[in-house]
Amino acid sequence: MTLRRGALVALPLGFLAIFYVYPVVSILLTGLVEDGLFDFTPFVEVLRSPSFRGVAWFTIWQAVASTALTVLAAMPIAYVLARYEFPGKRLISALLTVPFVMPTVVVGSAFLALLGSQSPIGINLSRTIWIIFAAHVFFNLSVVVRTVGGLWSHLDPRLEEAARSLGATRWQAFRTTTLPLLRPALVAATSIVFLFTFTSFGVILILGGLTYATLEVEIYRQTTAVLNFPIAAALAIVQLVGVTAILWFYTRYQRRRDVGLSLLPAGSVARRPSTLRQRLTVTATIAYLAVLVLVPLAVLVGRSFDAGSPLRFYQALTETGTGSTAFVSPLEAIGNSLWIAATATVIALVIGMSAAAVVAYSEGRAARSFDLLLMLPLGTSAVTIGFGMLIALDWPVDLRANVLLIPLAHALVAIPFVVRLSVPVMRSVQPRLREAAAMLGASPARIWREIDLPIAARALAVSAGFAFAISLGEFGATSFIARPDTPTLPIAIIRLLGRPGALNFGQAMAMSTILMAVTAAVVLLVDRMRIRDVGEF
Repeated sequence: MTLRRGALVALPLGFLAIFYVYPVVSILLTGLVEDGLFDFTPFVEVLRSPSFRGVAWFTIWQAVASTALTVLAAMPIAYVLARYEFPGKRLISALLTVPFVMPTVVVGSAFLALLGSQSPIGINLSRTIWIIFAAHVFFNLSVVVRTVGGLWSHLDPRLEEAARSLGATRWQAFRTTTLPLLRPALVAATSIVFLFTFTSFGVILILGGLTYATLEVEIYRQTTAVLNFPIAAALAIVQLVGVTAILWFYTRYQRRRDVGLSLLPAGSVARRPSTLRQRLTVTATIAYLAVLVLVPLAVLVGRSFDAGSPLRFYQALTETGTGSTAFVSPLEAIGNSLWIAATATVIALVIGMSAAAVVAYSEGRAARSFDLLLMLPLGTSAVTIGFGMLIALDWPVDLRANVLLIPLAHALVAIPFVVRLSVPVMRSVQPRLREAAAMLGASPARIWREIDLPIAARALAVSAGFAFAISLGEFGATSFIARPDTPTLPIAIIRLLGRPGALNFGQAMAMSTILMAVTAAVVLLVDRMRIRDVGEF
């Protein structure tokens, strides 16, 4: 199969061209073209304005600080999970993934309940930078633990032991032997965390408001409140430049620092804690992890119940007029999220599996370029994508008022996950099986159905789970394209949080708890199905 053969490549290319490339290019044209001529006035205004420069500077330094705090918080957990074997380790590893795929509005709601004006521990950090830092650490903790801990679990511990035997302290041994070996994983993790915090939207909007506005929030404000599309487009261009610079730096560093390592099987590295010090280290780390991850979620669940009538807020979700909009009840918003997530999952699987087949069965520069193109939506801000769809998709058919645009946007974000999960499995299929089937007269469709699909079925199920969870929590793009009568759960939650009154706040906590429970269930199910070894198939 080549990139010029078959309709497989046409489907994902057409989808990306219409729903990604066209909207992003439209933003560039909106920001720089006026009456067919280049007009740099909005761009110059953004660069010269002290307020816009302040937003850009805040976006950068809060991302740097959030990334540093996340790495510091995650390293002890990564060490313990990499070096020790203990009961419940697999469950802890799975639970660590839950915050990362948790909807940003749920994370914001959890920390608003824990550290807001009605904090159960008496600490009010609402509308401060510290509550934003705390939420960012919670949200991105698993990225560092999974990335760094994944490599750490394969490094030979005898290297540090040799350094200790030569008189080095524990810190010196780590700094001179282990840390240099972990550097590629650390750079990868910090780049990802920086990218996510640089484009942070939901967390900032809920916890910081306009006081601590990032470029994402300012684009949203200029579009929805000020209706200044040229300035919003210019800000989106500035953000695209920043995101591109981050991805360029990471790619360049990885290419220059890509060296081979002698790695051991994880099972031969991890050991059961034998000394009192080791057991205390494991116990303290588990307690520390519980404070970081479980306490905010537990407070969120607790605030979803009313002291006088425990189920009052949940019962109010069925009442029209007290919910997210004047048009629908919060219960309908839950229904909207479920059918939109199901639709987005189907679209992501169809497009993603077609793209994965092209990548898996093709070779050469064209295949690698196609693979890179599929990953671009992950490196682009969701707000930028939503804004681009809002201003671009009115021709040749106006899709902006069509509710199907929401699952299409969600699928765009989920497709890279489907591709990344499916390609390794598809490549594991022996070519001689397909060749034998073709010699017996089987059509390409039947070869795929009878040989590839049964082997890829588990990857398909895992991909479906991730796509469903991603769609449930997507907020950035949805905030631009959701209609008043079809809000999703995140949109309904943010609207409830913007209304005064204990009932609205309680309903927001109840809806966040429901969204958290569904997301956690999907993630834990996916973790049980996750492919650990191609040989399992």
